[in-house]
Parts: sequence; C-alpha cells; structure tokens
Amino acid sequence: MTAAEIEAAHLGEARKLSGQVTLVEYDPQWPQVFEREAERIRDRLGHVEHRIEHVGSTSVPGLPAKPVIDMLLIVPDSADEAAYVPPLEGLGFQLVIREPEWYEHRVLRRHGLAPSAGSANLHVLSTGCHEVGRMLRFRDRLRTHSGDRELYARTKRSLSRQSWQYMQNYADAKTEMVEEILGRAGHEA
Repeated sequence: MTAAEIEAAHLGEARKLSGQVTLVEYDPQWPQVFEREAERIRDRLGHVEHRIEHVGSTSVPGLPAKPVIDMLLIVPDSADEAAYVPPLEGLGFQLVIREPEWYEHRVLRRHGLAPSAGSANLHVLSTGCHEVGRMLRFRDRLRTHSGDRELYARTKRSLSRQSWQYMQNYADAKTEMVEEILGRAGHEA
C-alpha cells in the first residue's frame, strides 16, 4: 500500500512506525489472552451471528511476533458497522481502519490487554469472504509445517531489522513469502 492508501484507510491519522519492528519470542500466554478477549467479544455480540479466530503470528506456537494479538471476527456483513462496533466499543475497542474496497475489511484496536500482549487488532470480514479462508489456511500451514514456520520466522526477523515508515509496509514486504507458503498449502490440500 502507498502512504496515501494507508492514510485513507485509517480513521484519524495513521500511526507512523518510522523505524524497525519489534519482535519478541513466542509467549505461551498468548492463546489464553486471545481466549479471554474472544469470550468478552462473544458475550457482547450474542445478538449477531459471528465466529472468532486467533490469527497472525501470536496464534502459531514457536513463531516470533509483535506482542499484538491478531483476532479475526467473521460476521454476516462487515460493512454493517452498527451491528458490531457499538458493543465492541463498550469493551474498549476502537474502530481504526475501514477498507471498503478490500473485502469491506475493518480493524478495531484495543490497548492494555496483558503484560505479554499490549494490544489486540480485531480484523472484521464477512462470512464467505475469500480472505477468511486464506488467513486460516496460512495460520494452519504454519502450525503444522515446521519448515514453513522456520522460513517465515527468518523472513520476519530479517525484515524487522529494516526501517519502515508504517507497520503496513513491513506487512506488505512479507507478501511474497506468504504467497509462496500458501501456494504449498494449496498444492497439498
């Protein structure tokens, strides 16, 4: 994404990284932090059909990660913010990204989760969205194939030592490796 696209997707000003990405070694507490947050979300969204998944590097045992819990909330229509944003705001989540042109993707963020994970990014996508399957296939591939997990970890560590204007630039730089791993996952499916 370009700087203009990153800024346009953010509600308010996009936070600049202007430096390196801090990775930490896998913390076995991360799944419990996810479960606690997921339960809070389930309680608030009882009126909305939904599913919550732990995604991103904190969901893969043994993988270094930014100490941020990435969560995926799947709802019937992610563009229908009125159905889920107000209840989640009551939990301290704030809508920070709106990408209608990319699968109607939304991101809500909450800070102050736990000592091992200072924040959570809650990605919201619609039921049936292609990106949901892609995210889960990638997570599951890394969980079950140590060679791909180690390759991805080396890539992350190498890229983290570079300087990035935005965190999204770092994420985009991993795309080629992600696609390579997903390609192997697709061939074995």
